[in-house]
Amino acid sequence: MTAFFTLPSLPFADDSLAPVISANTMGFHYGKHHKAYVDNLNKLAVGTEYAECALEEIARKTAGHPDKAGLFNNAAQAWNHAFFWESLLPGGGGKPSGKMAELIDRDLGGYDKFKADFLNAGLTQFGSGWAWLVSQNGKLAILKTPNAETPLTGPAKPLLTIDVWEHAYYLDYQNRRADFLSAVIDKLLNWDKALERLNA
Repeated sequence: MTAFFTLPSLPFADDSLAPVISANTMGFHYGKHHKAYVDNLNKLAVGTEYAECALEEIARKTAGHPDKAGLFNNAAQAWNHAFFWESLLPGGGGKPSGKMAELIDRDLGGYDKFKADFLNAGLTQFGSGWAWLVSQNGKLAILKTPNAETPLTGPAKPLLTIDVWEHAYYLDYQNRRADFLSAVIDKLLNWDKALERLNA
């Protein structure tokens, strides 16, 4: 049984997120880090029951099992990264319109509060991890997860994420994680994709 996981194509050119995220960062983040998770998963999954599973299925089945930590970490990180790239849009970001704006007003206290709380989730995630906008119990909510953890393993439906592992921003921002988060929220969030995921 051969594992078949592949590195998905980026939904944009690797230089199209600049200056918020440089082509240099993308080269390392996507071309090295994301690729390594996929390559490692292929090695770990060969000859196992997980070789032909979807990434989401592997993450759910292996979450919380210490003996499956390698499978979980690499599958979840491969999934989280693909989800992150699709959470970004060149020329995106800022206050959404339509349904997403209505839901942010209803559930999160308006756009300014959403931005402050989303930024804070990423900023206060100690060490490596992720900030998430999710739908949970019929309402929008903001979560943060450490390391490879993902909302996939719980009741929430992820809508958008920002990677706050140091490799996501250190070449461009050094230790200024808040500046990175603010720039992504203001200039790159893909609100159309968030609505698409909400309605899926």
